This record gives sequence, structure tokens and C-alpha cells, in this order.
Amino acid sequence: MDLEKGLPAEPQPQPEWKPWPERAPEAAAEPVRLTKSAPEPAPRAEGCLVVALRLPVRIVVLVLVVPVRIVWDALVVCGRFVFDRALRPLGRALARVGRGIGAVLGFVGKALFVWPWAALWRFVLEPVGLGLLWLGHVLVVVPAVWVYRWVLTPVGHGLLLLGRVLVVEPARWLYARFLTPLGHGIAWLARGVWWVLRGIGLGIWWVLRGSGIVVGTLLRWTLVVPAVALWRWVLAPVGRVVAFVAGEIGDAFGHAWRIAGHISRAVWGFLRHVFKLLFVEPVRWVYRYLFTPVGHVVRDTLWRPAGRGARAVGHVARQAIGSVRESVREARADFRRMLFGTSREKMPVTGGAEARREPDTVRGRTLGSGKTPLTKD
Repeated sequence: MDLEKGLPAEPQPQPEWKPWPERAPEAAAEPVRLTKSAPEPAPRAEGCLVVALRLPVRIVVLVLVVPVRIVWDALVVCGRFVFDRALRPLGRALARVGRGIGAVLGFVGKALFVWPWAALWRFVLEPVGLGLLWLGHVLVVVPAVWVYRWVLTPVGHGLLLLGRVLVVEPARWLYARFLTPLGHGIAWLARGVWWVLRGIGLGIWWVLRGSGIVVGTLLRWTLVVPAVALWRWVLAPVGRVVAFVAGEIGDAFGHAWRIAGHISRAVWGFLRHVFKLLFVEPVRWVYRYLFTPVGHVVRDTLWRPAGRGARAVGHVARQAIGSVRESVREARADFRRMLFGTSREKMPVTGGAEARREPDTVRGRTLGSGKTPLTKD
């Protein structure tokens, strides 16, 4: 029943008369839905018993979870500090040391194992292997090909023709004249036996089917129906109650963990502020106004001269290693010339300073100087 009166309806204008009625525009065709939309599930109504059970459980769980969350946050912060300040720098230092040791061991391994074996393979084993390969081709492959082409192939063709005449043709005649009629007779006899056995099997099948229906009915009413009733009216309700209680306890733990996180952040923030005022600020003042000037003095008077000396030693060591490499390269070239000789090249028949000019080398001559690359500054 409406308590308020509705407004009077406005008079509708009468359509004008036209000799031919205009066709109304067709409405846009709506897509046809082949499936019905599923109704939205209604919100679950919770009773007073659920609310009364949920609140004490959440309070108890919160009291138990807050200390655990505080300890957990402390362990996380300590672990991050140890990883960032100790483990990561230690790992980087070990990685650098490992790369240096690996480079030294790689150079030593190449000098002791790779280069000698490579020279042995290139200048001894490879020429010997090529010679043995050519000798095997001449002594084994060529005679074997000749024997296969002029001896084994004619003998094989003759044996093939003899086997066709003595074996294939008699076997073909025996199959066409004897085995085929015998097979047709055996097949006809087998079809007759099959029809007899099929009739016997169908009879036995109907007997077994009737017995199975009777036994299945008895088993259904003696085992299946009681089991279904037990599941439907006893086990399923108990399972729902247990699932509901477990879900409420899980939700309580989730809420308690989040609330404990806020409490833990507040507690640790307060402790961090106190620790900063009591320890960090004094240490920072001592570091800035005491240790930093002392460190600058030590750096300028001790570390920088030591660094320059270490770089000078490194430069001398690199020059020594370069000299050793050049000596090894010249020794390899001398060994190669000793084994295989040198190629004869036409020398230019010209006189003057160009003919007596020495070839350019990487290192400069030091015969006229009293200093070597190892004794230079």
C-alpha cells in the first residue's frame, strides 16, 4: 500500500495521421545466450554461536603469536645484517682470490700440459697419422675394393641365381598347389567350430548375467545402502563441523599474525630509536671527528706510497713475464726450424744500407746500452 499519492499522469500527445505508416527502426539484436548465468551466491549468515566462538579463539591465538612474531622479525633483521655486512663481502673477496688463483693455475697448466701436447700432436702425431692413413688406403682399401668388385660380386650373383632355381621356384609351386587348398579347408572348418562355440558362449553369458544381477542387488542392499546412509547422516556432518572449527582456527592465526606484525614493528622501532640515540650517534661522532682524520693521515703517509711501490713491482713483474713469453716463443720457433727447416726465399740482390738493414723486432736492441727492461726505472 502506497502512503504517498502519485502525481497525476501527463496527457500523452496523440500521433498525427499519415497516409502511410512509417516503419519503426529495428532494435539492435541482442546476443542470444545459450547458457544461463549462474546466480550469485548469497552471503553466508553467521550465527551468534560462531561469533562467540571466534572472538575467544582469536584473543588466545594473538597472545600466543605476538612473542613468536617479535622473535621472527629480530631473526630476519639479524640475518639480513650478517648477509649484507659479512657473508657478501667475504664471498666477493673469495671470488677475487679464486679468480687470481685460477688464472695462475691456468697459465701453469697450459705451460706444463697444453702446449707440449699441442706441439706433439701438431708436429709428430698428425704427420705420422696421415702417413699411416695413406699406407692403409694403399695396402688395405684398394685390394679389398678390387676383391669385392671382381671376385665377391660375381660369386654372389651366381649363388643368388642358383638359390632362385633350387629353392624359390619349388617353394612357390608347393604354396600354390598344396598349401593354399589345405588352408581354405582349415579356415572353413574353423568357421564351423566358431559358430558352435559362439552359441554355447551366449547361453553361458545369459546365465552369468542373471546371476550377476541377483548378486549385485543383494550386495547393494546389504553393503552399499548402509554405507551411503552412514556417510550421509553421520560422517559428512561430523566432517563439516571439523572443517568449520579448523577454518576458524586458521583465520584466527592469520589475523593474529598480521596484528602481531604491527605490534612487532612498533616495538622494534622504539628499540631501534633508543639504540640509535645510545650507541649509533656516539659511534658516528667518534668515527667522523676522530677516526676519519687519523685515517686520512695514514692513507696519505702509508698506503699511497705502499700502493705506488706495489704498482712498480707489478710493472716489473709484467715485463719479466713478457720477456719469458718472448723467450718461449723464440724457443718454439727454433724447435720448428730444427725439425722442418726454413723455407728458401729469394734475397734481394741490392747493395748499400738497405741490404744490410736488420729486420724489425718487437723489442729494441739493448747491446749498446747498459740497461735491460728488468733494470729500467
